[in-house]
Amino acid sequence: MRTSVVALIVSWIGFIGADAASAQLASALRIPLGLDAYVPIPEENPATAESIELGQRLFTDTRLSRDGTLACAACHAPALAFTDGRKVAVGVFGRTGRRSAPALINRAWGRSFFWDGRVTTLEEQVLEPIKDPSEMDLPIAEAARRVGLTIEELSRALASYVRSILSADSRYDRFMIGERTALSPEEQAGLQIFRGKANCTACHVGPTFTDERLHNTGVAWTDGRLTDPGGGNGAFKTPTLREIVRTAPYMHDGSIATLEDVVNYYDRGGNQNPFLDAELRPLRLTVAEKEALIAFLTSLSGTIQEGVH
Repeated sequence: MRTSVVALIVSWIGFIGADAASAQLASALRIPLGLDAYVPIPEENPATAESIELGQRLFTDTRLSRDGTLACAACHAPALAFTDGRKVAVGVFGRTGRRSAPALINRAWGRSFFWDGRVTTLEEQVLEPIKDPSEMDLPIAEAARRVGLTIEELSRALASYVRSILSADSRYDRFMIGERTALSPEEQAGLQIFRGKANCTACHVGPTFTDERLHNTGVAWTDGRLTDPGGGNGAFKTPTLREIVRTAPYMHDGSIATLEDVVNYYDRGGNQNPFLDAELRPLRLTVAEKEALIAFLTSLSGTIQEGVH
């Protein structure tokens, strides 16, 4: 009985700490319409204006790359919803990776990171591109030394800044609070298709439009051959659909150029393979239904904000 009481007290203290950290972030930021007002913040890295501002400076600091030519912002440009518009990321000395740069918006609510979901915290995620030979190619200890911080300080500041990158307050969000003219009739029809016949909500759910899980949609399979295992057998993390019109090309490898092509890909049920998600099946959408679905997706573009507000 005593053990249970102690566990309950520890759990309650942890909840209070997390709630206080979320309140700190809310005091430093304005959470835009459409996102969850509760932001999960690790107690050991409370969000403060100072940490966010430091992280924002580090995000554009080219000293974090081996040759001093690239910063995090090179692959995550604000004008492109913090992507880079390329099929795959390009690192120092012109080296190319295998995967596209994912959008960094609304990652405060993330539960897994990178296309293969290989890390579970932003504090881990922000360091990986710095040391990756195909990206910035710099040992973390050297990166921290160059900017006069400890590794922990570098990690926490960058993570705090990335948590401040938010996108919402879209026409879709205004429609959802009762502004019925915020979406056109075609966009409203597209919303119904999104939720119904197209079954997009099987993966793209919640305020961030991602379930944060890995799925095999067949993109990594070509002619029955696996080209990238991802998180296992060709499974990759569901990307957000917010700001989707700004983040082409699409998929983990940038292999699909336009939203029209994405809709056509899913309409035919993806690339068949032994591990294809059960949700993937031919949709048989009409031309008008495809156009309405794409029209709805454009309504998910809103206001992108970063840093302290």
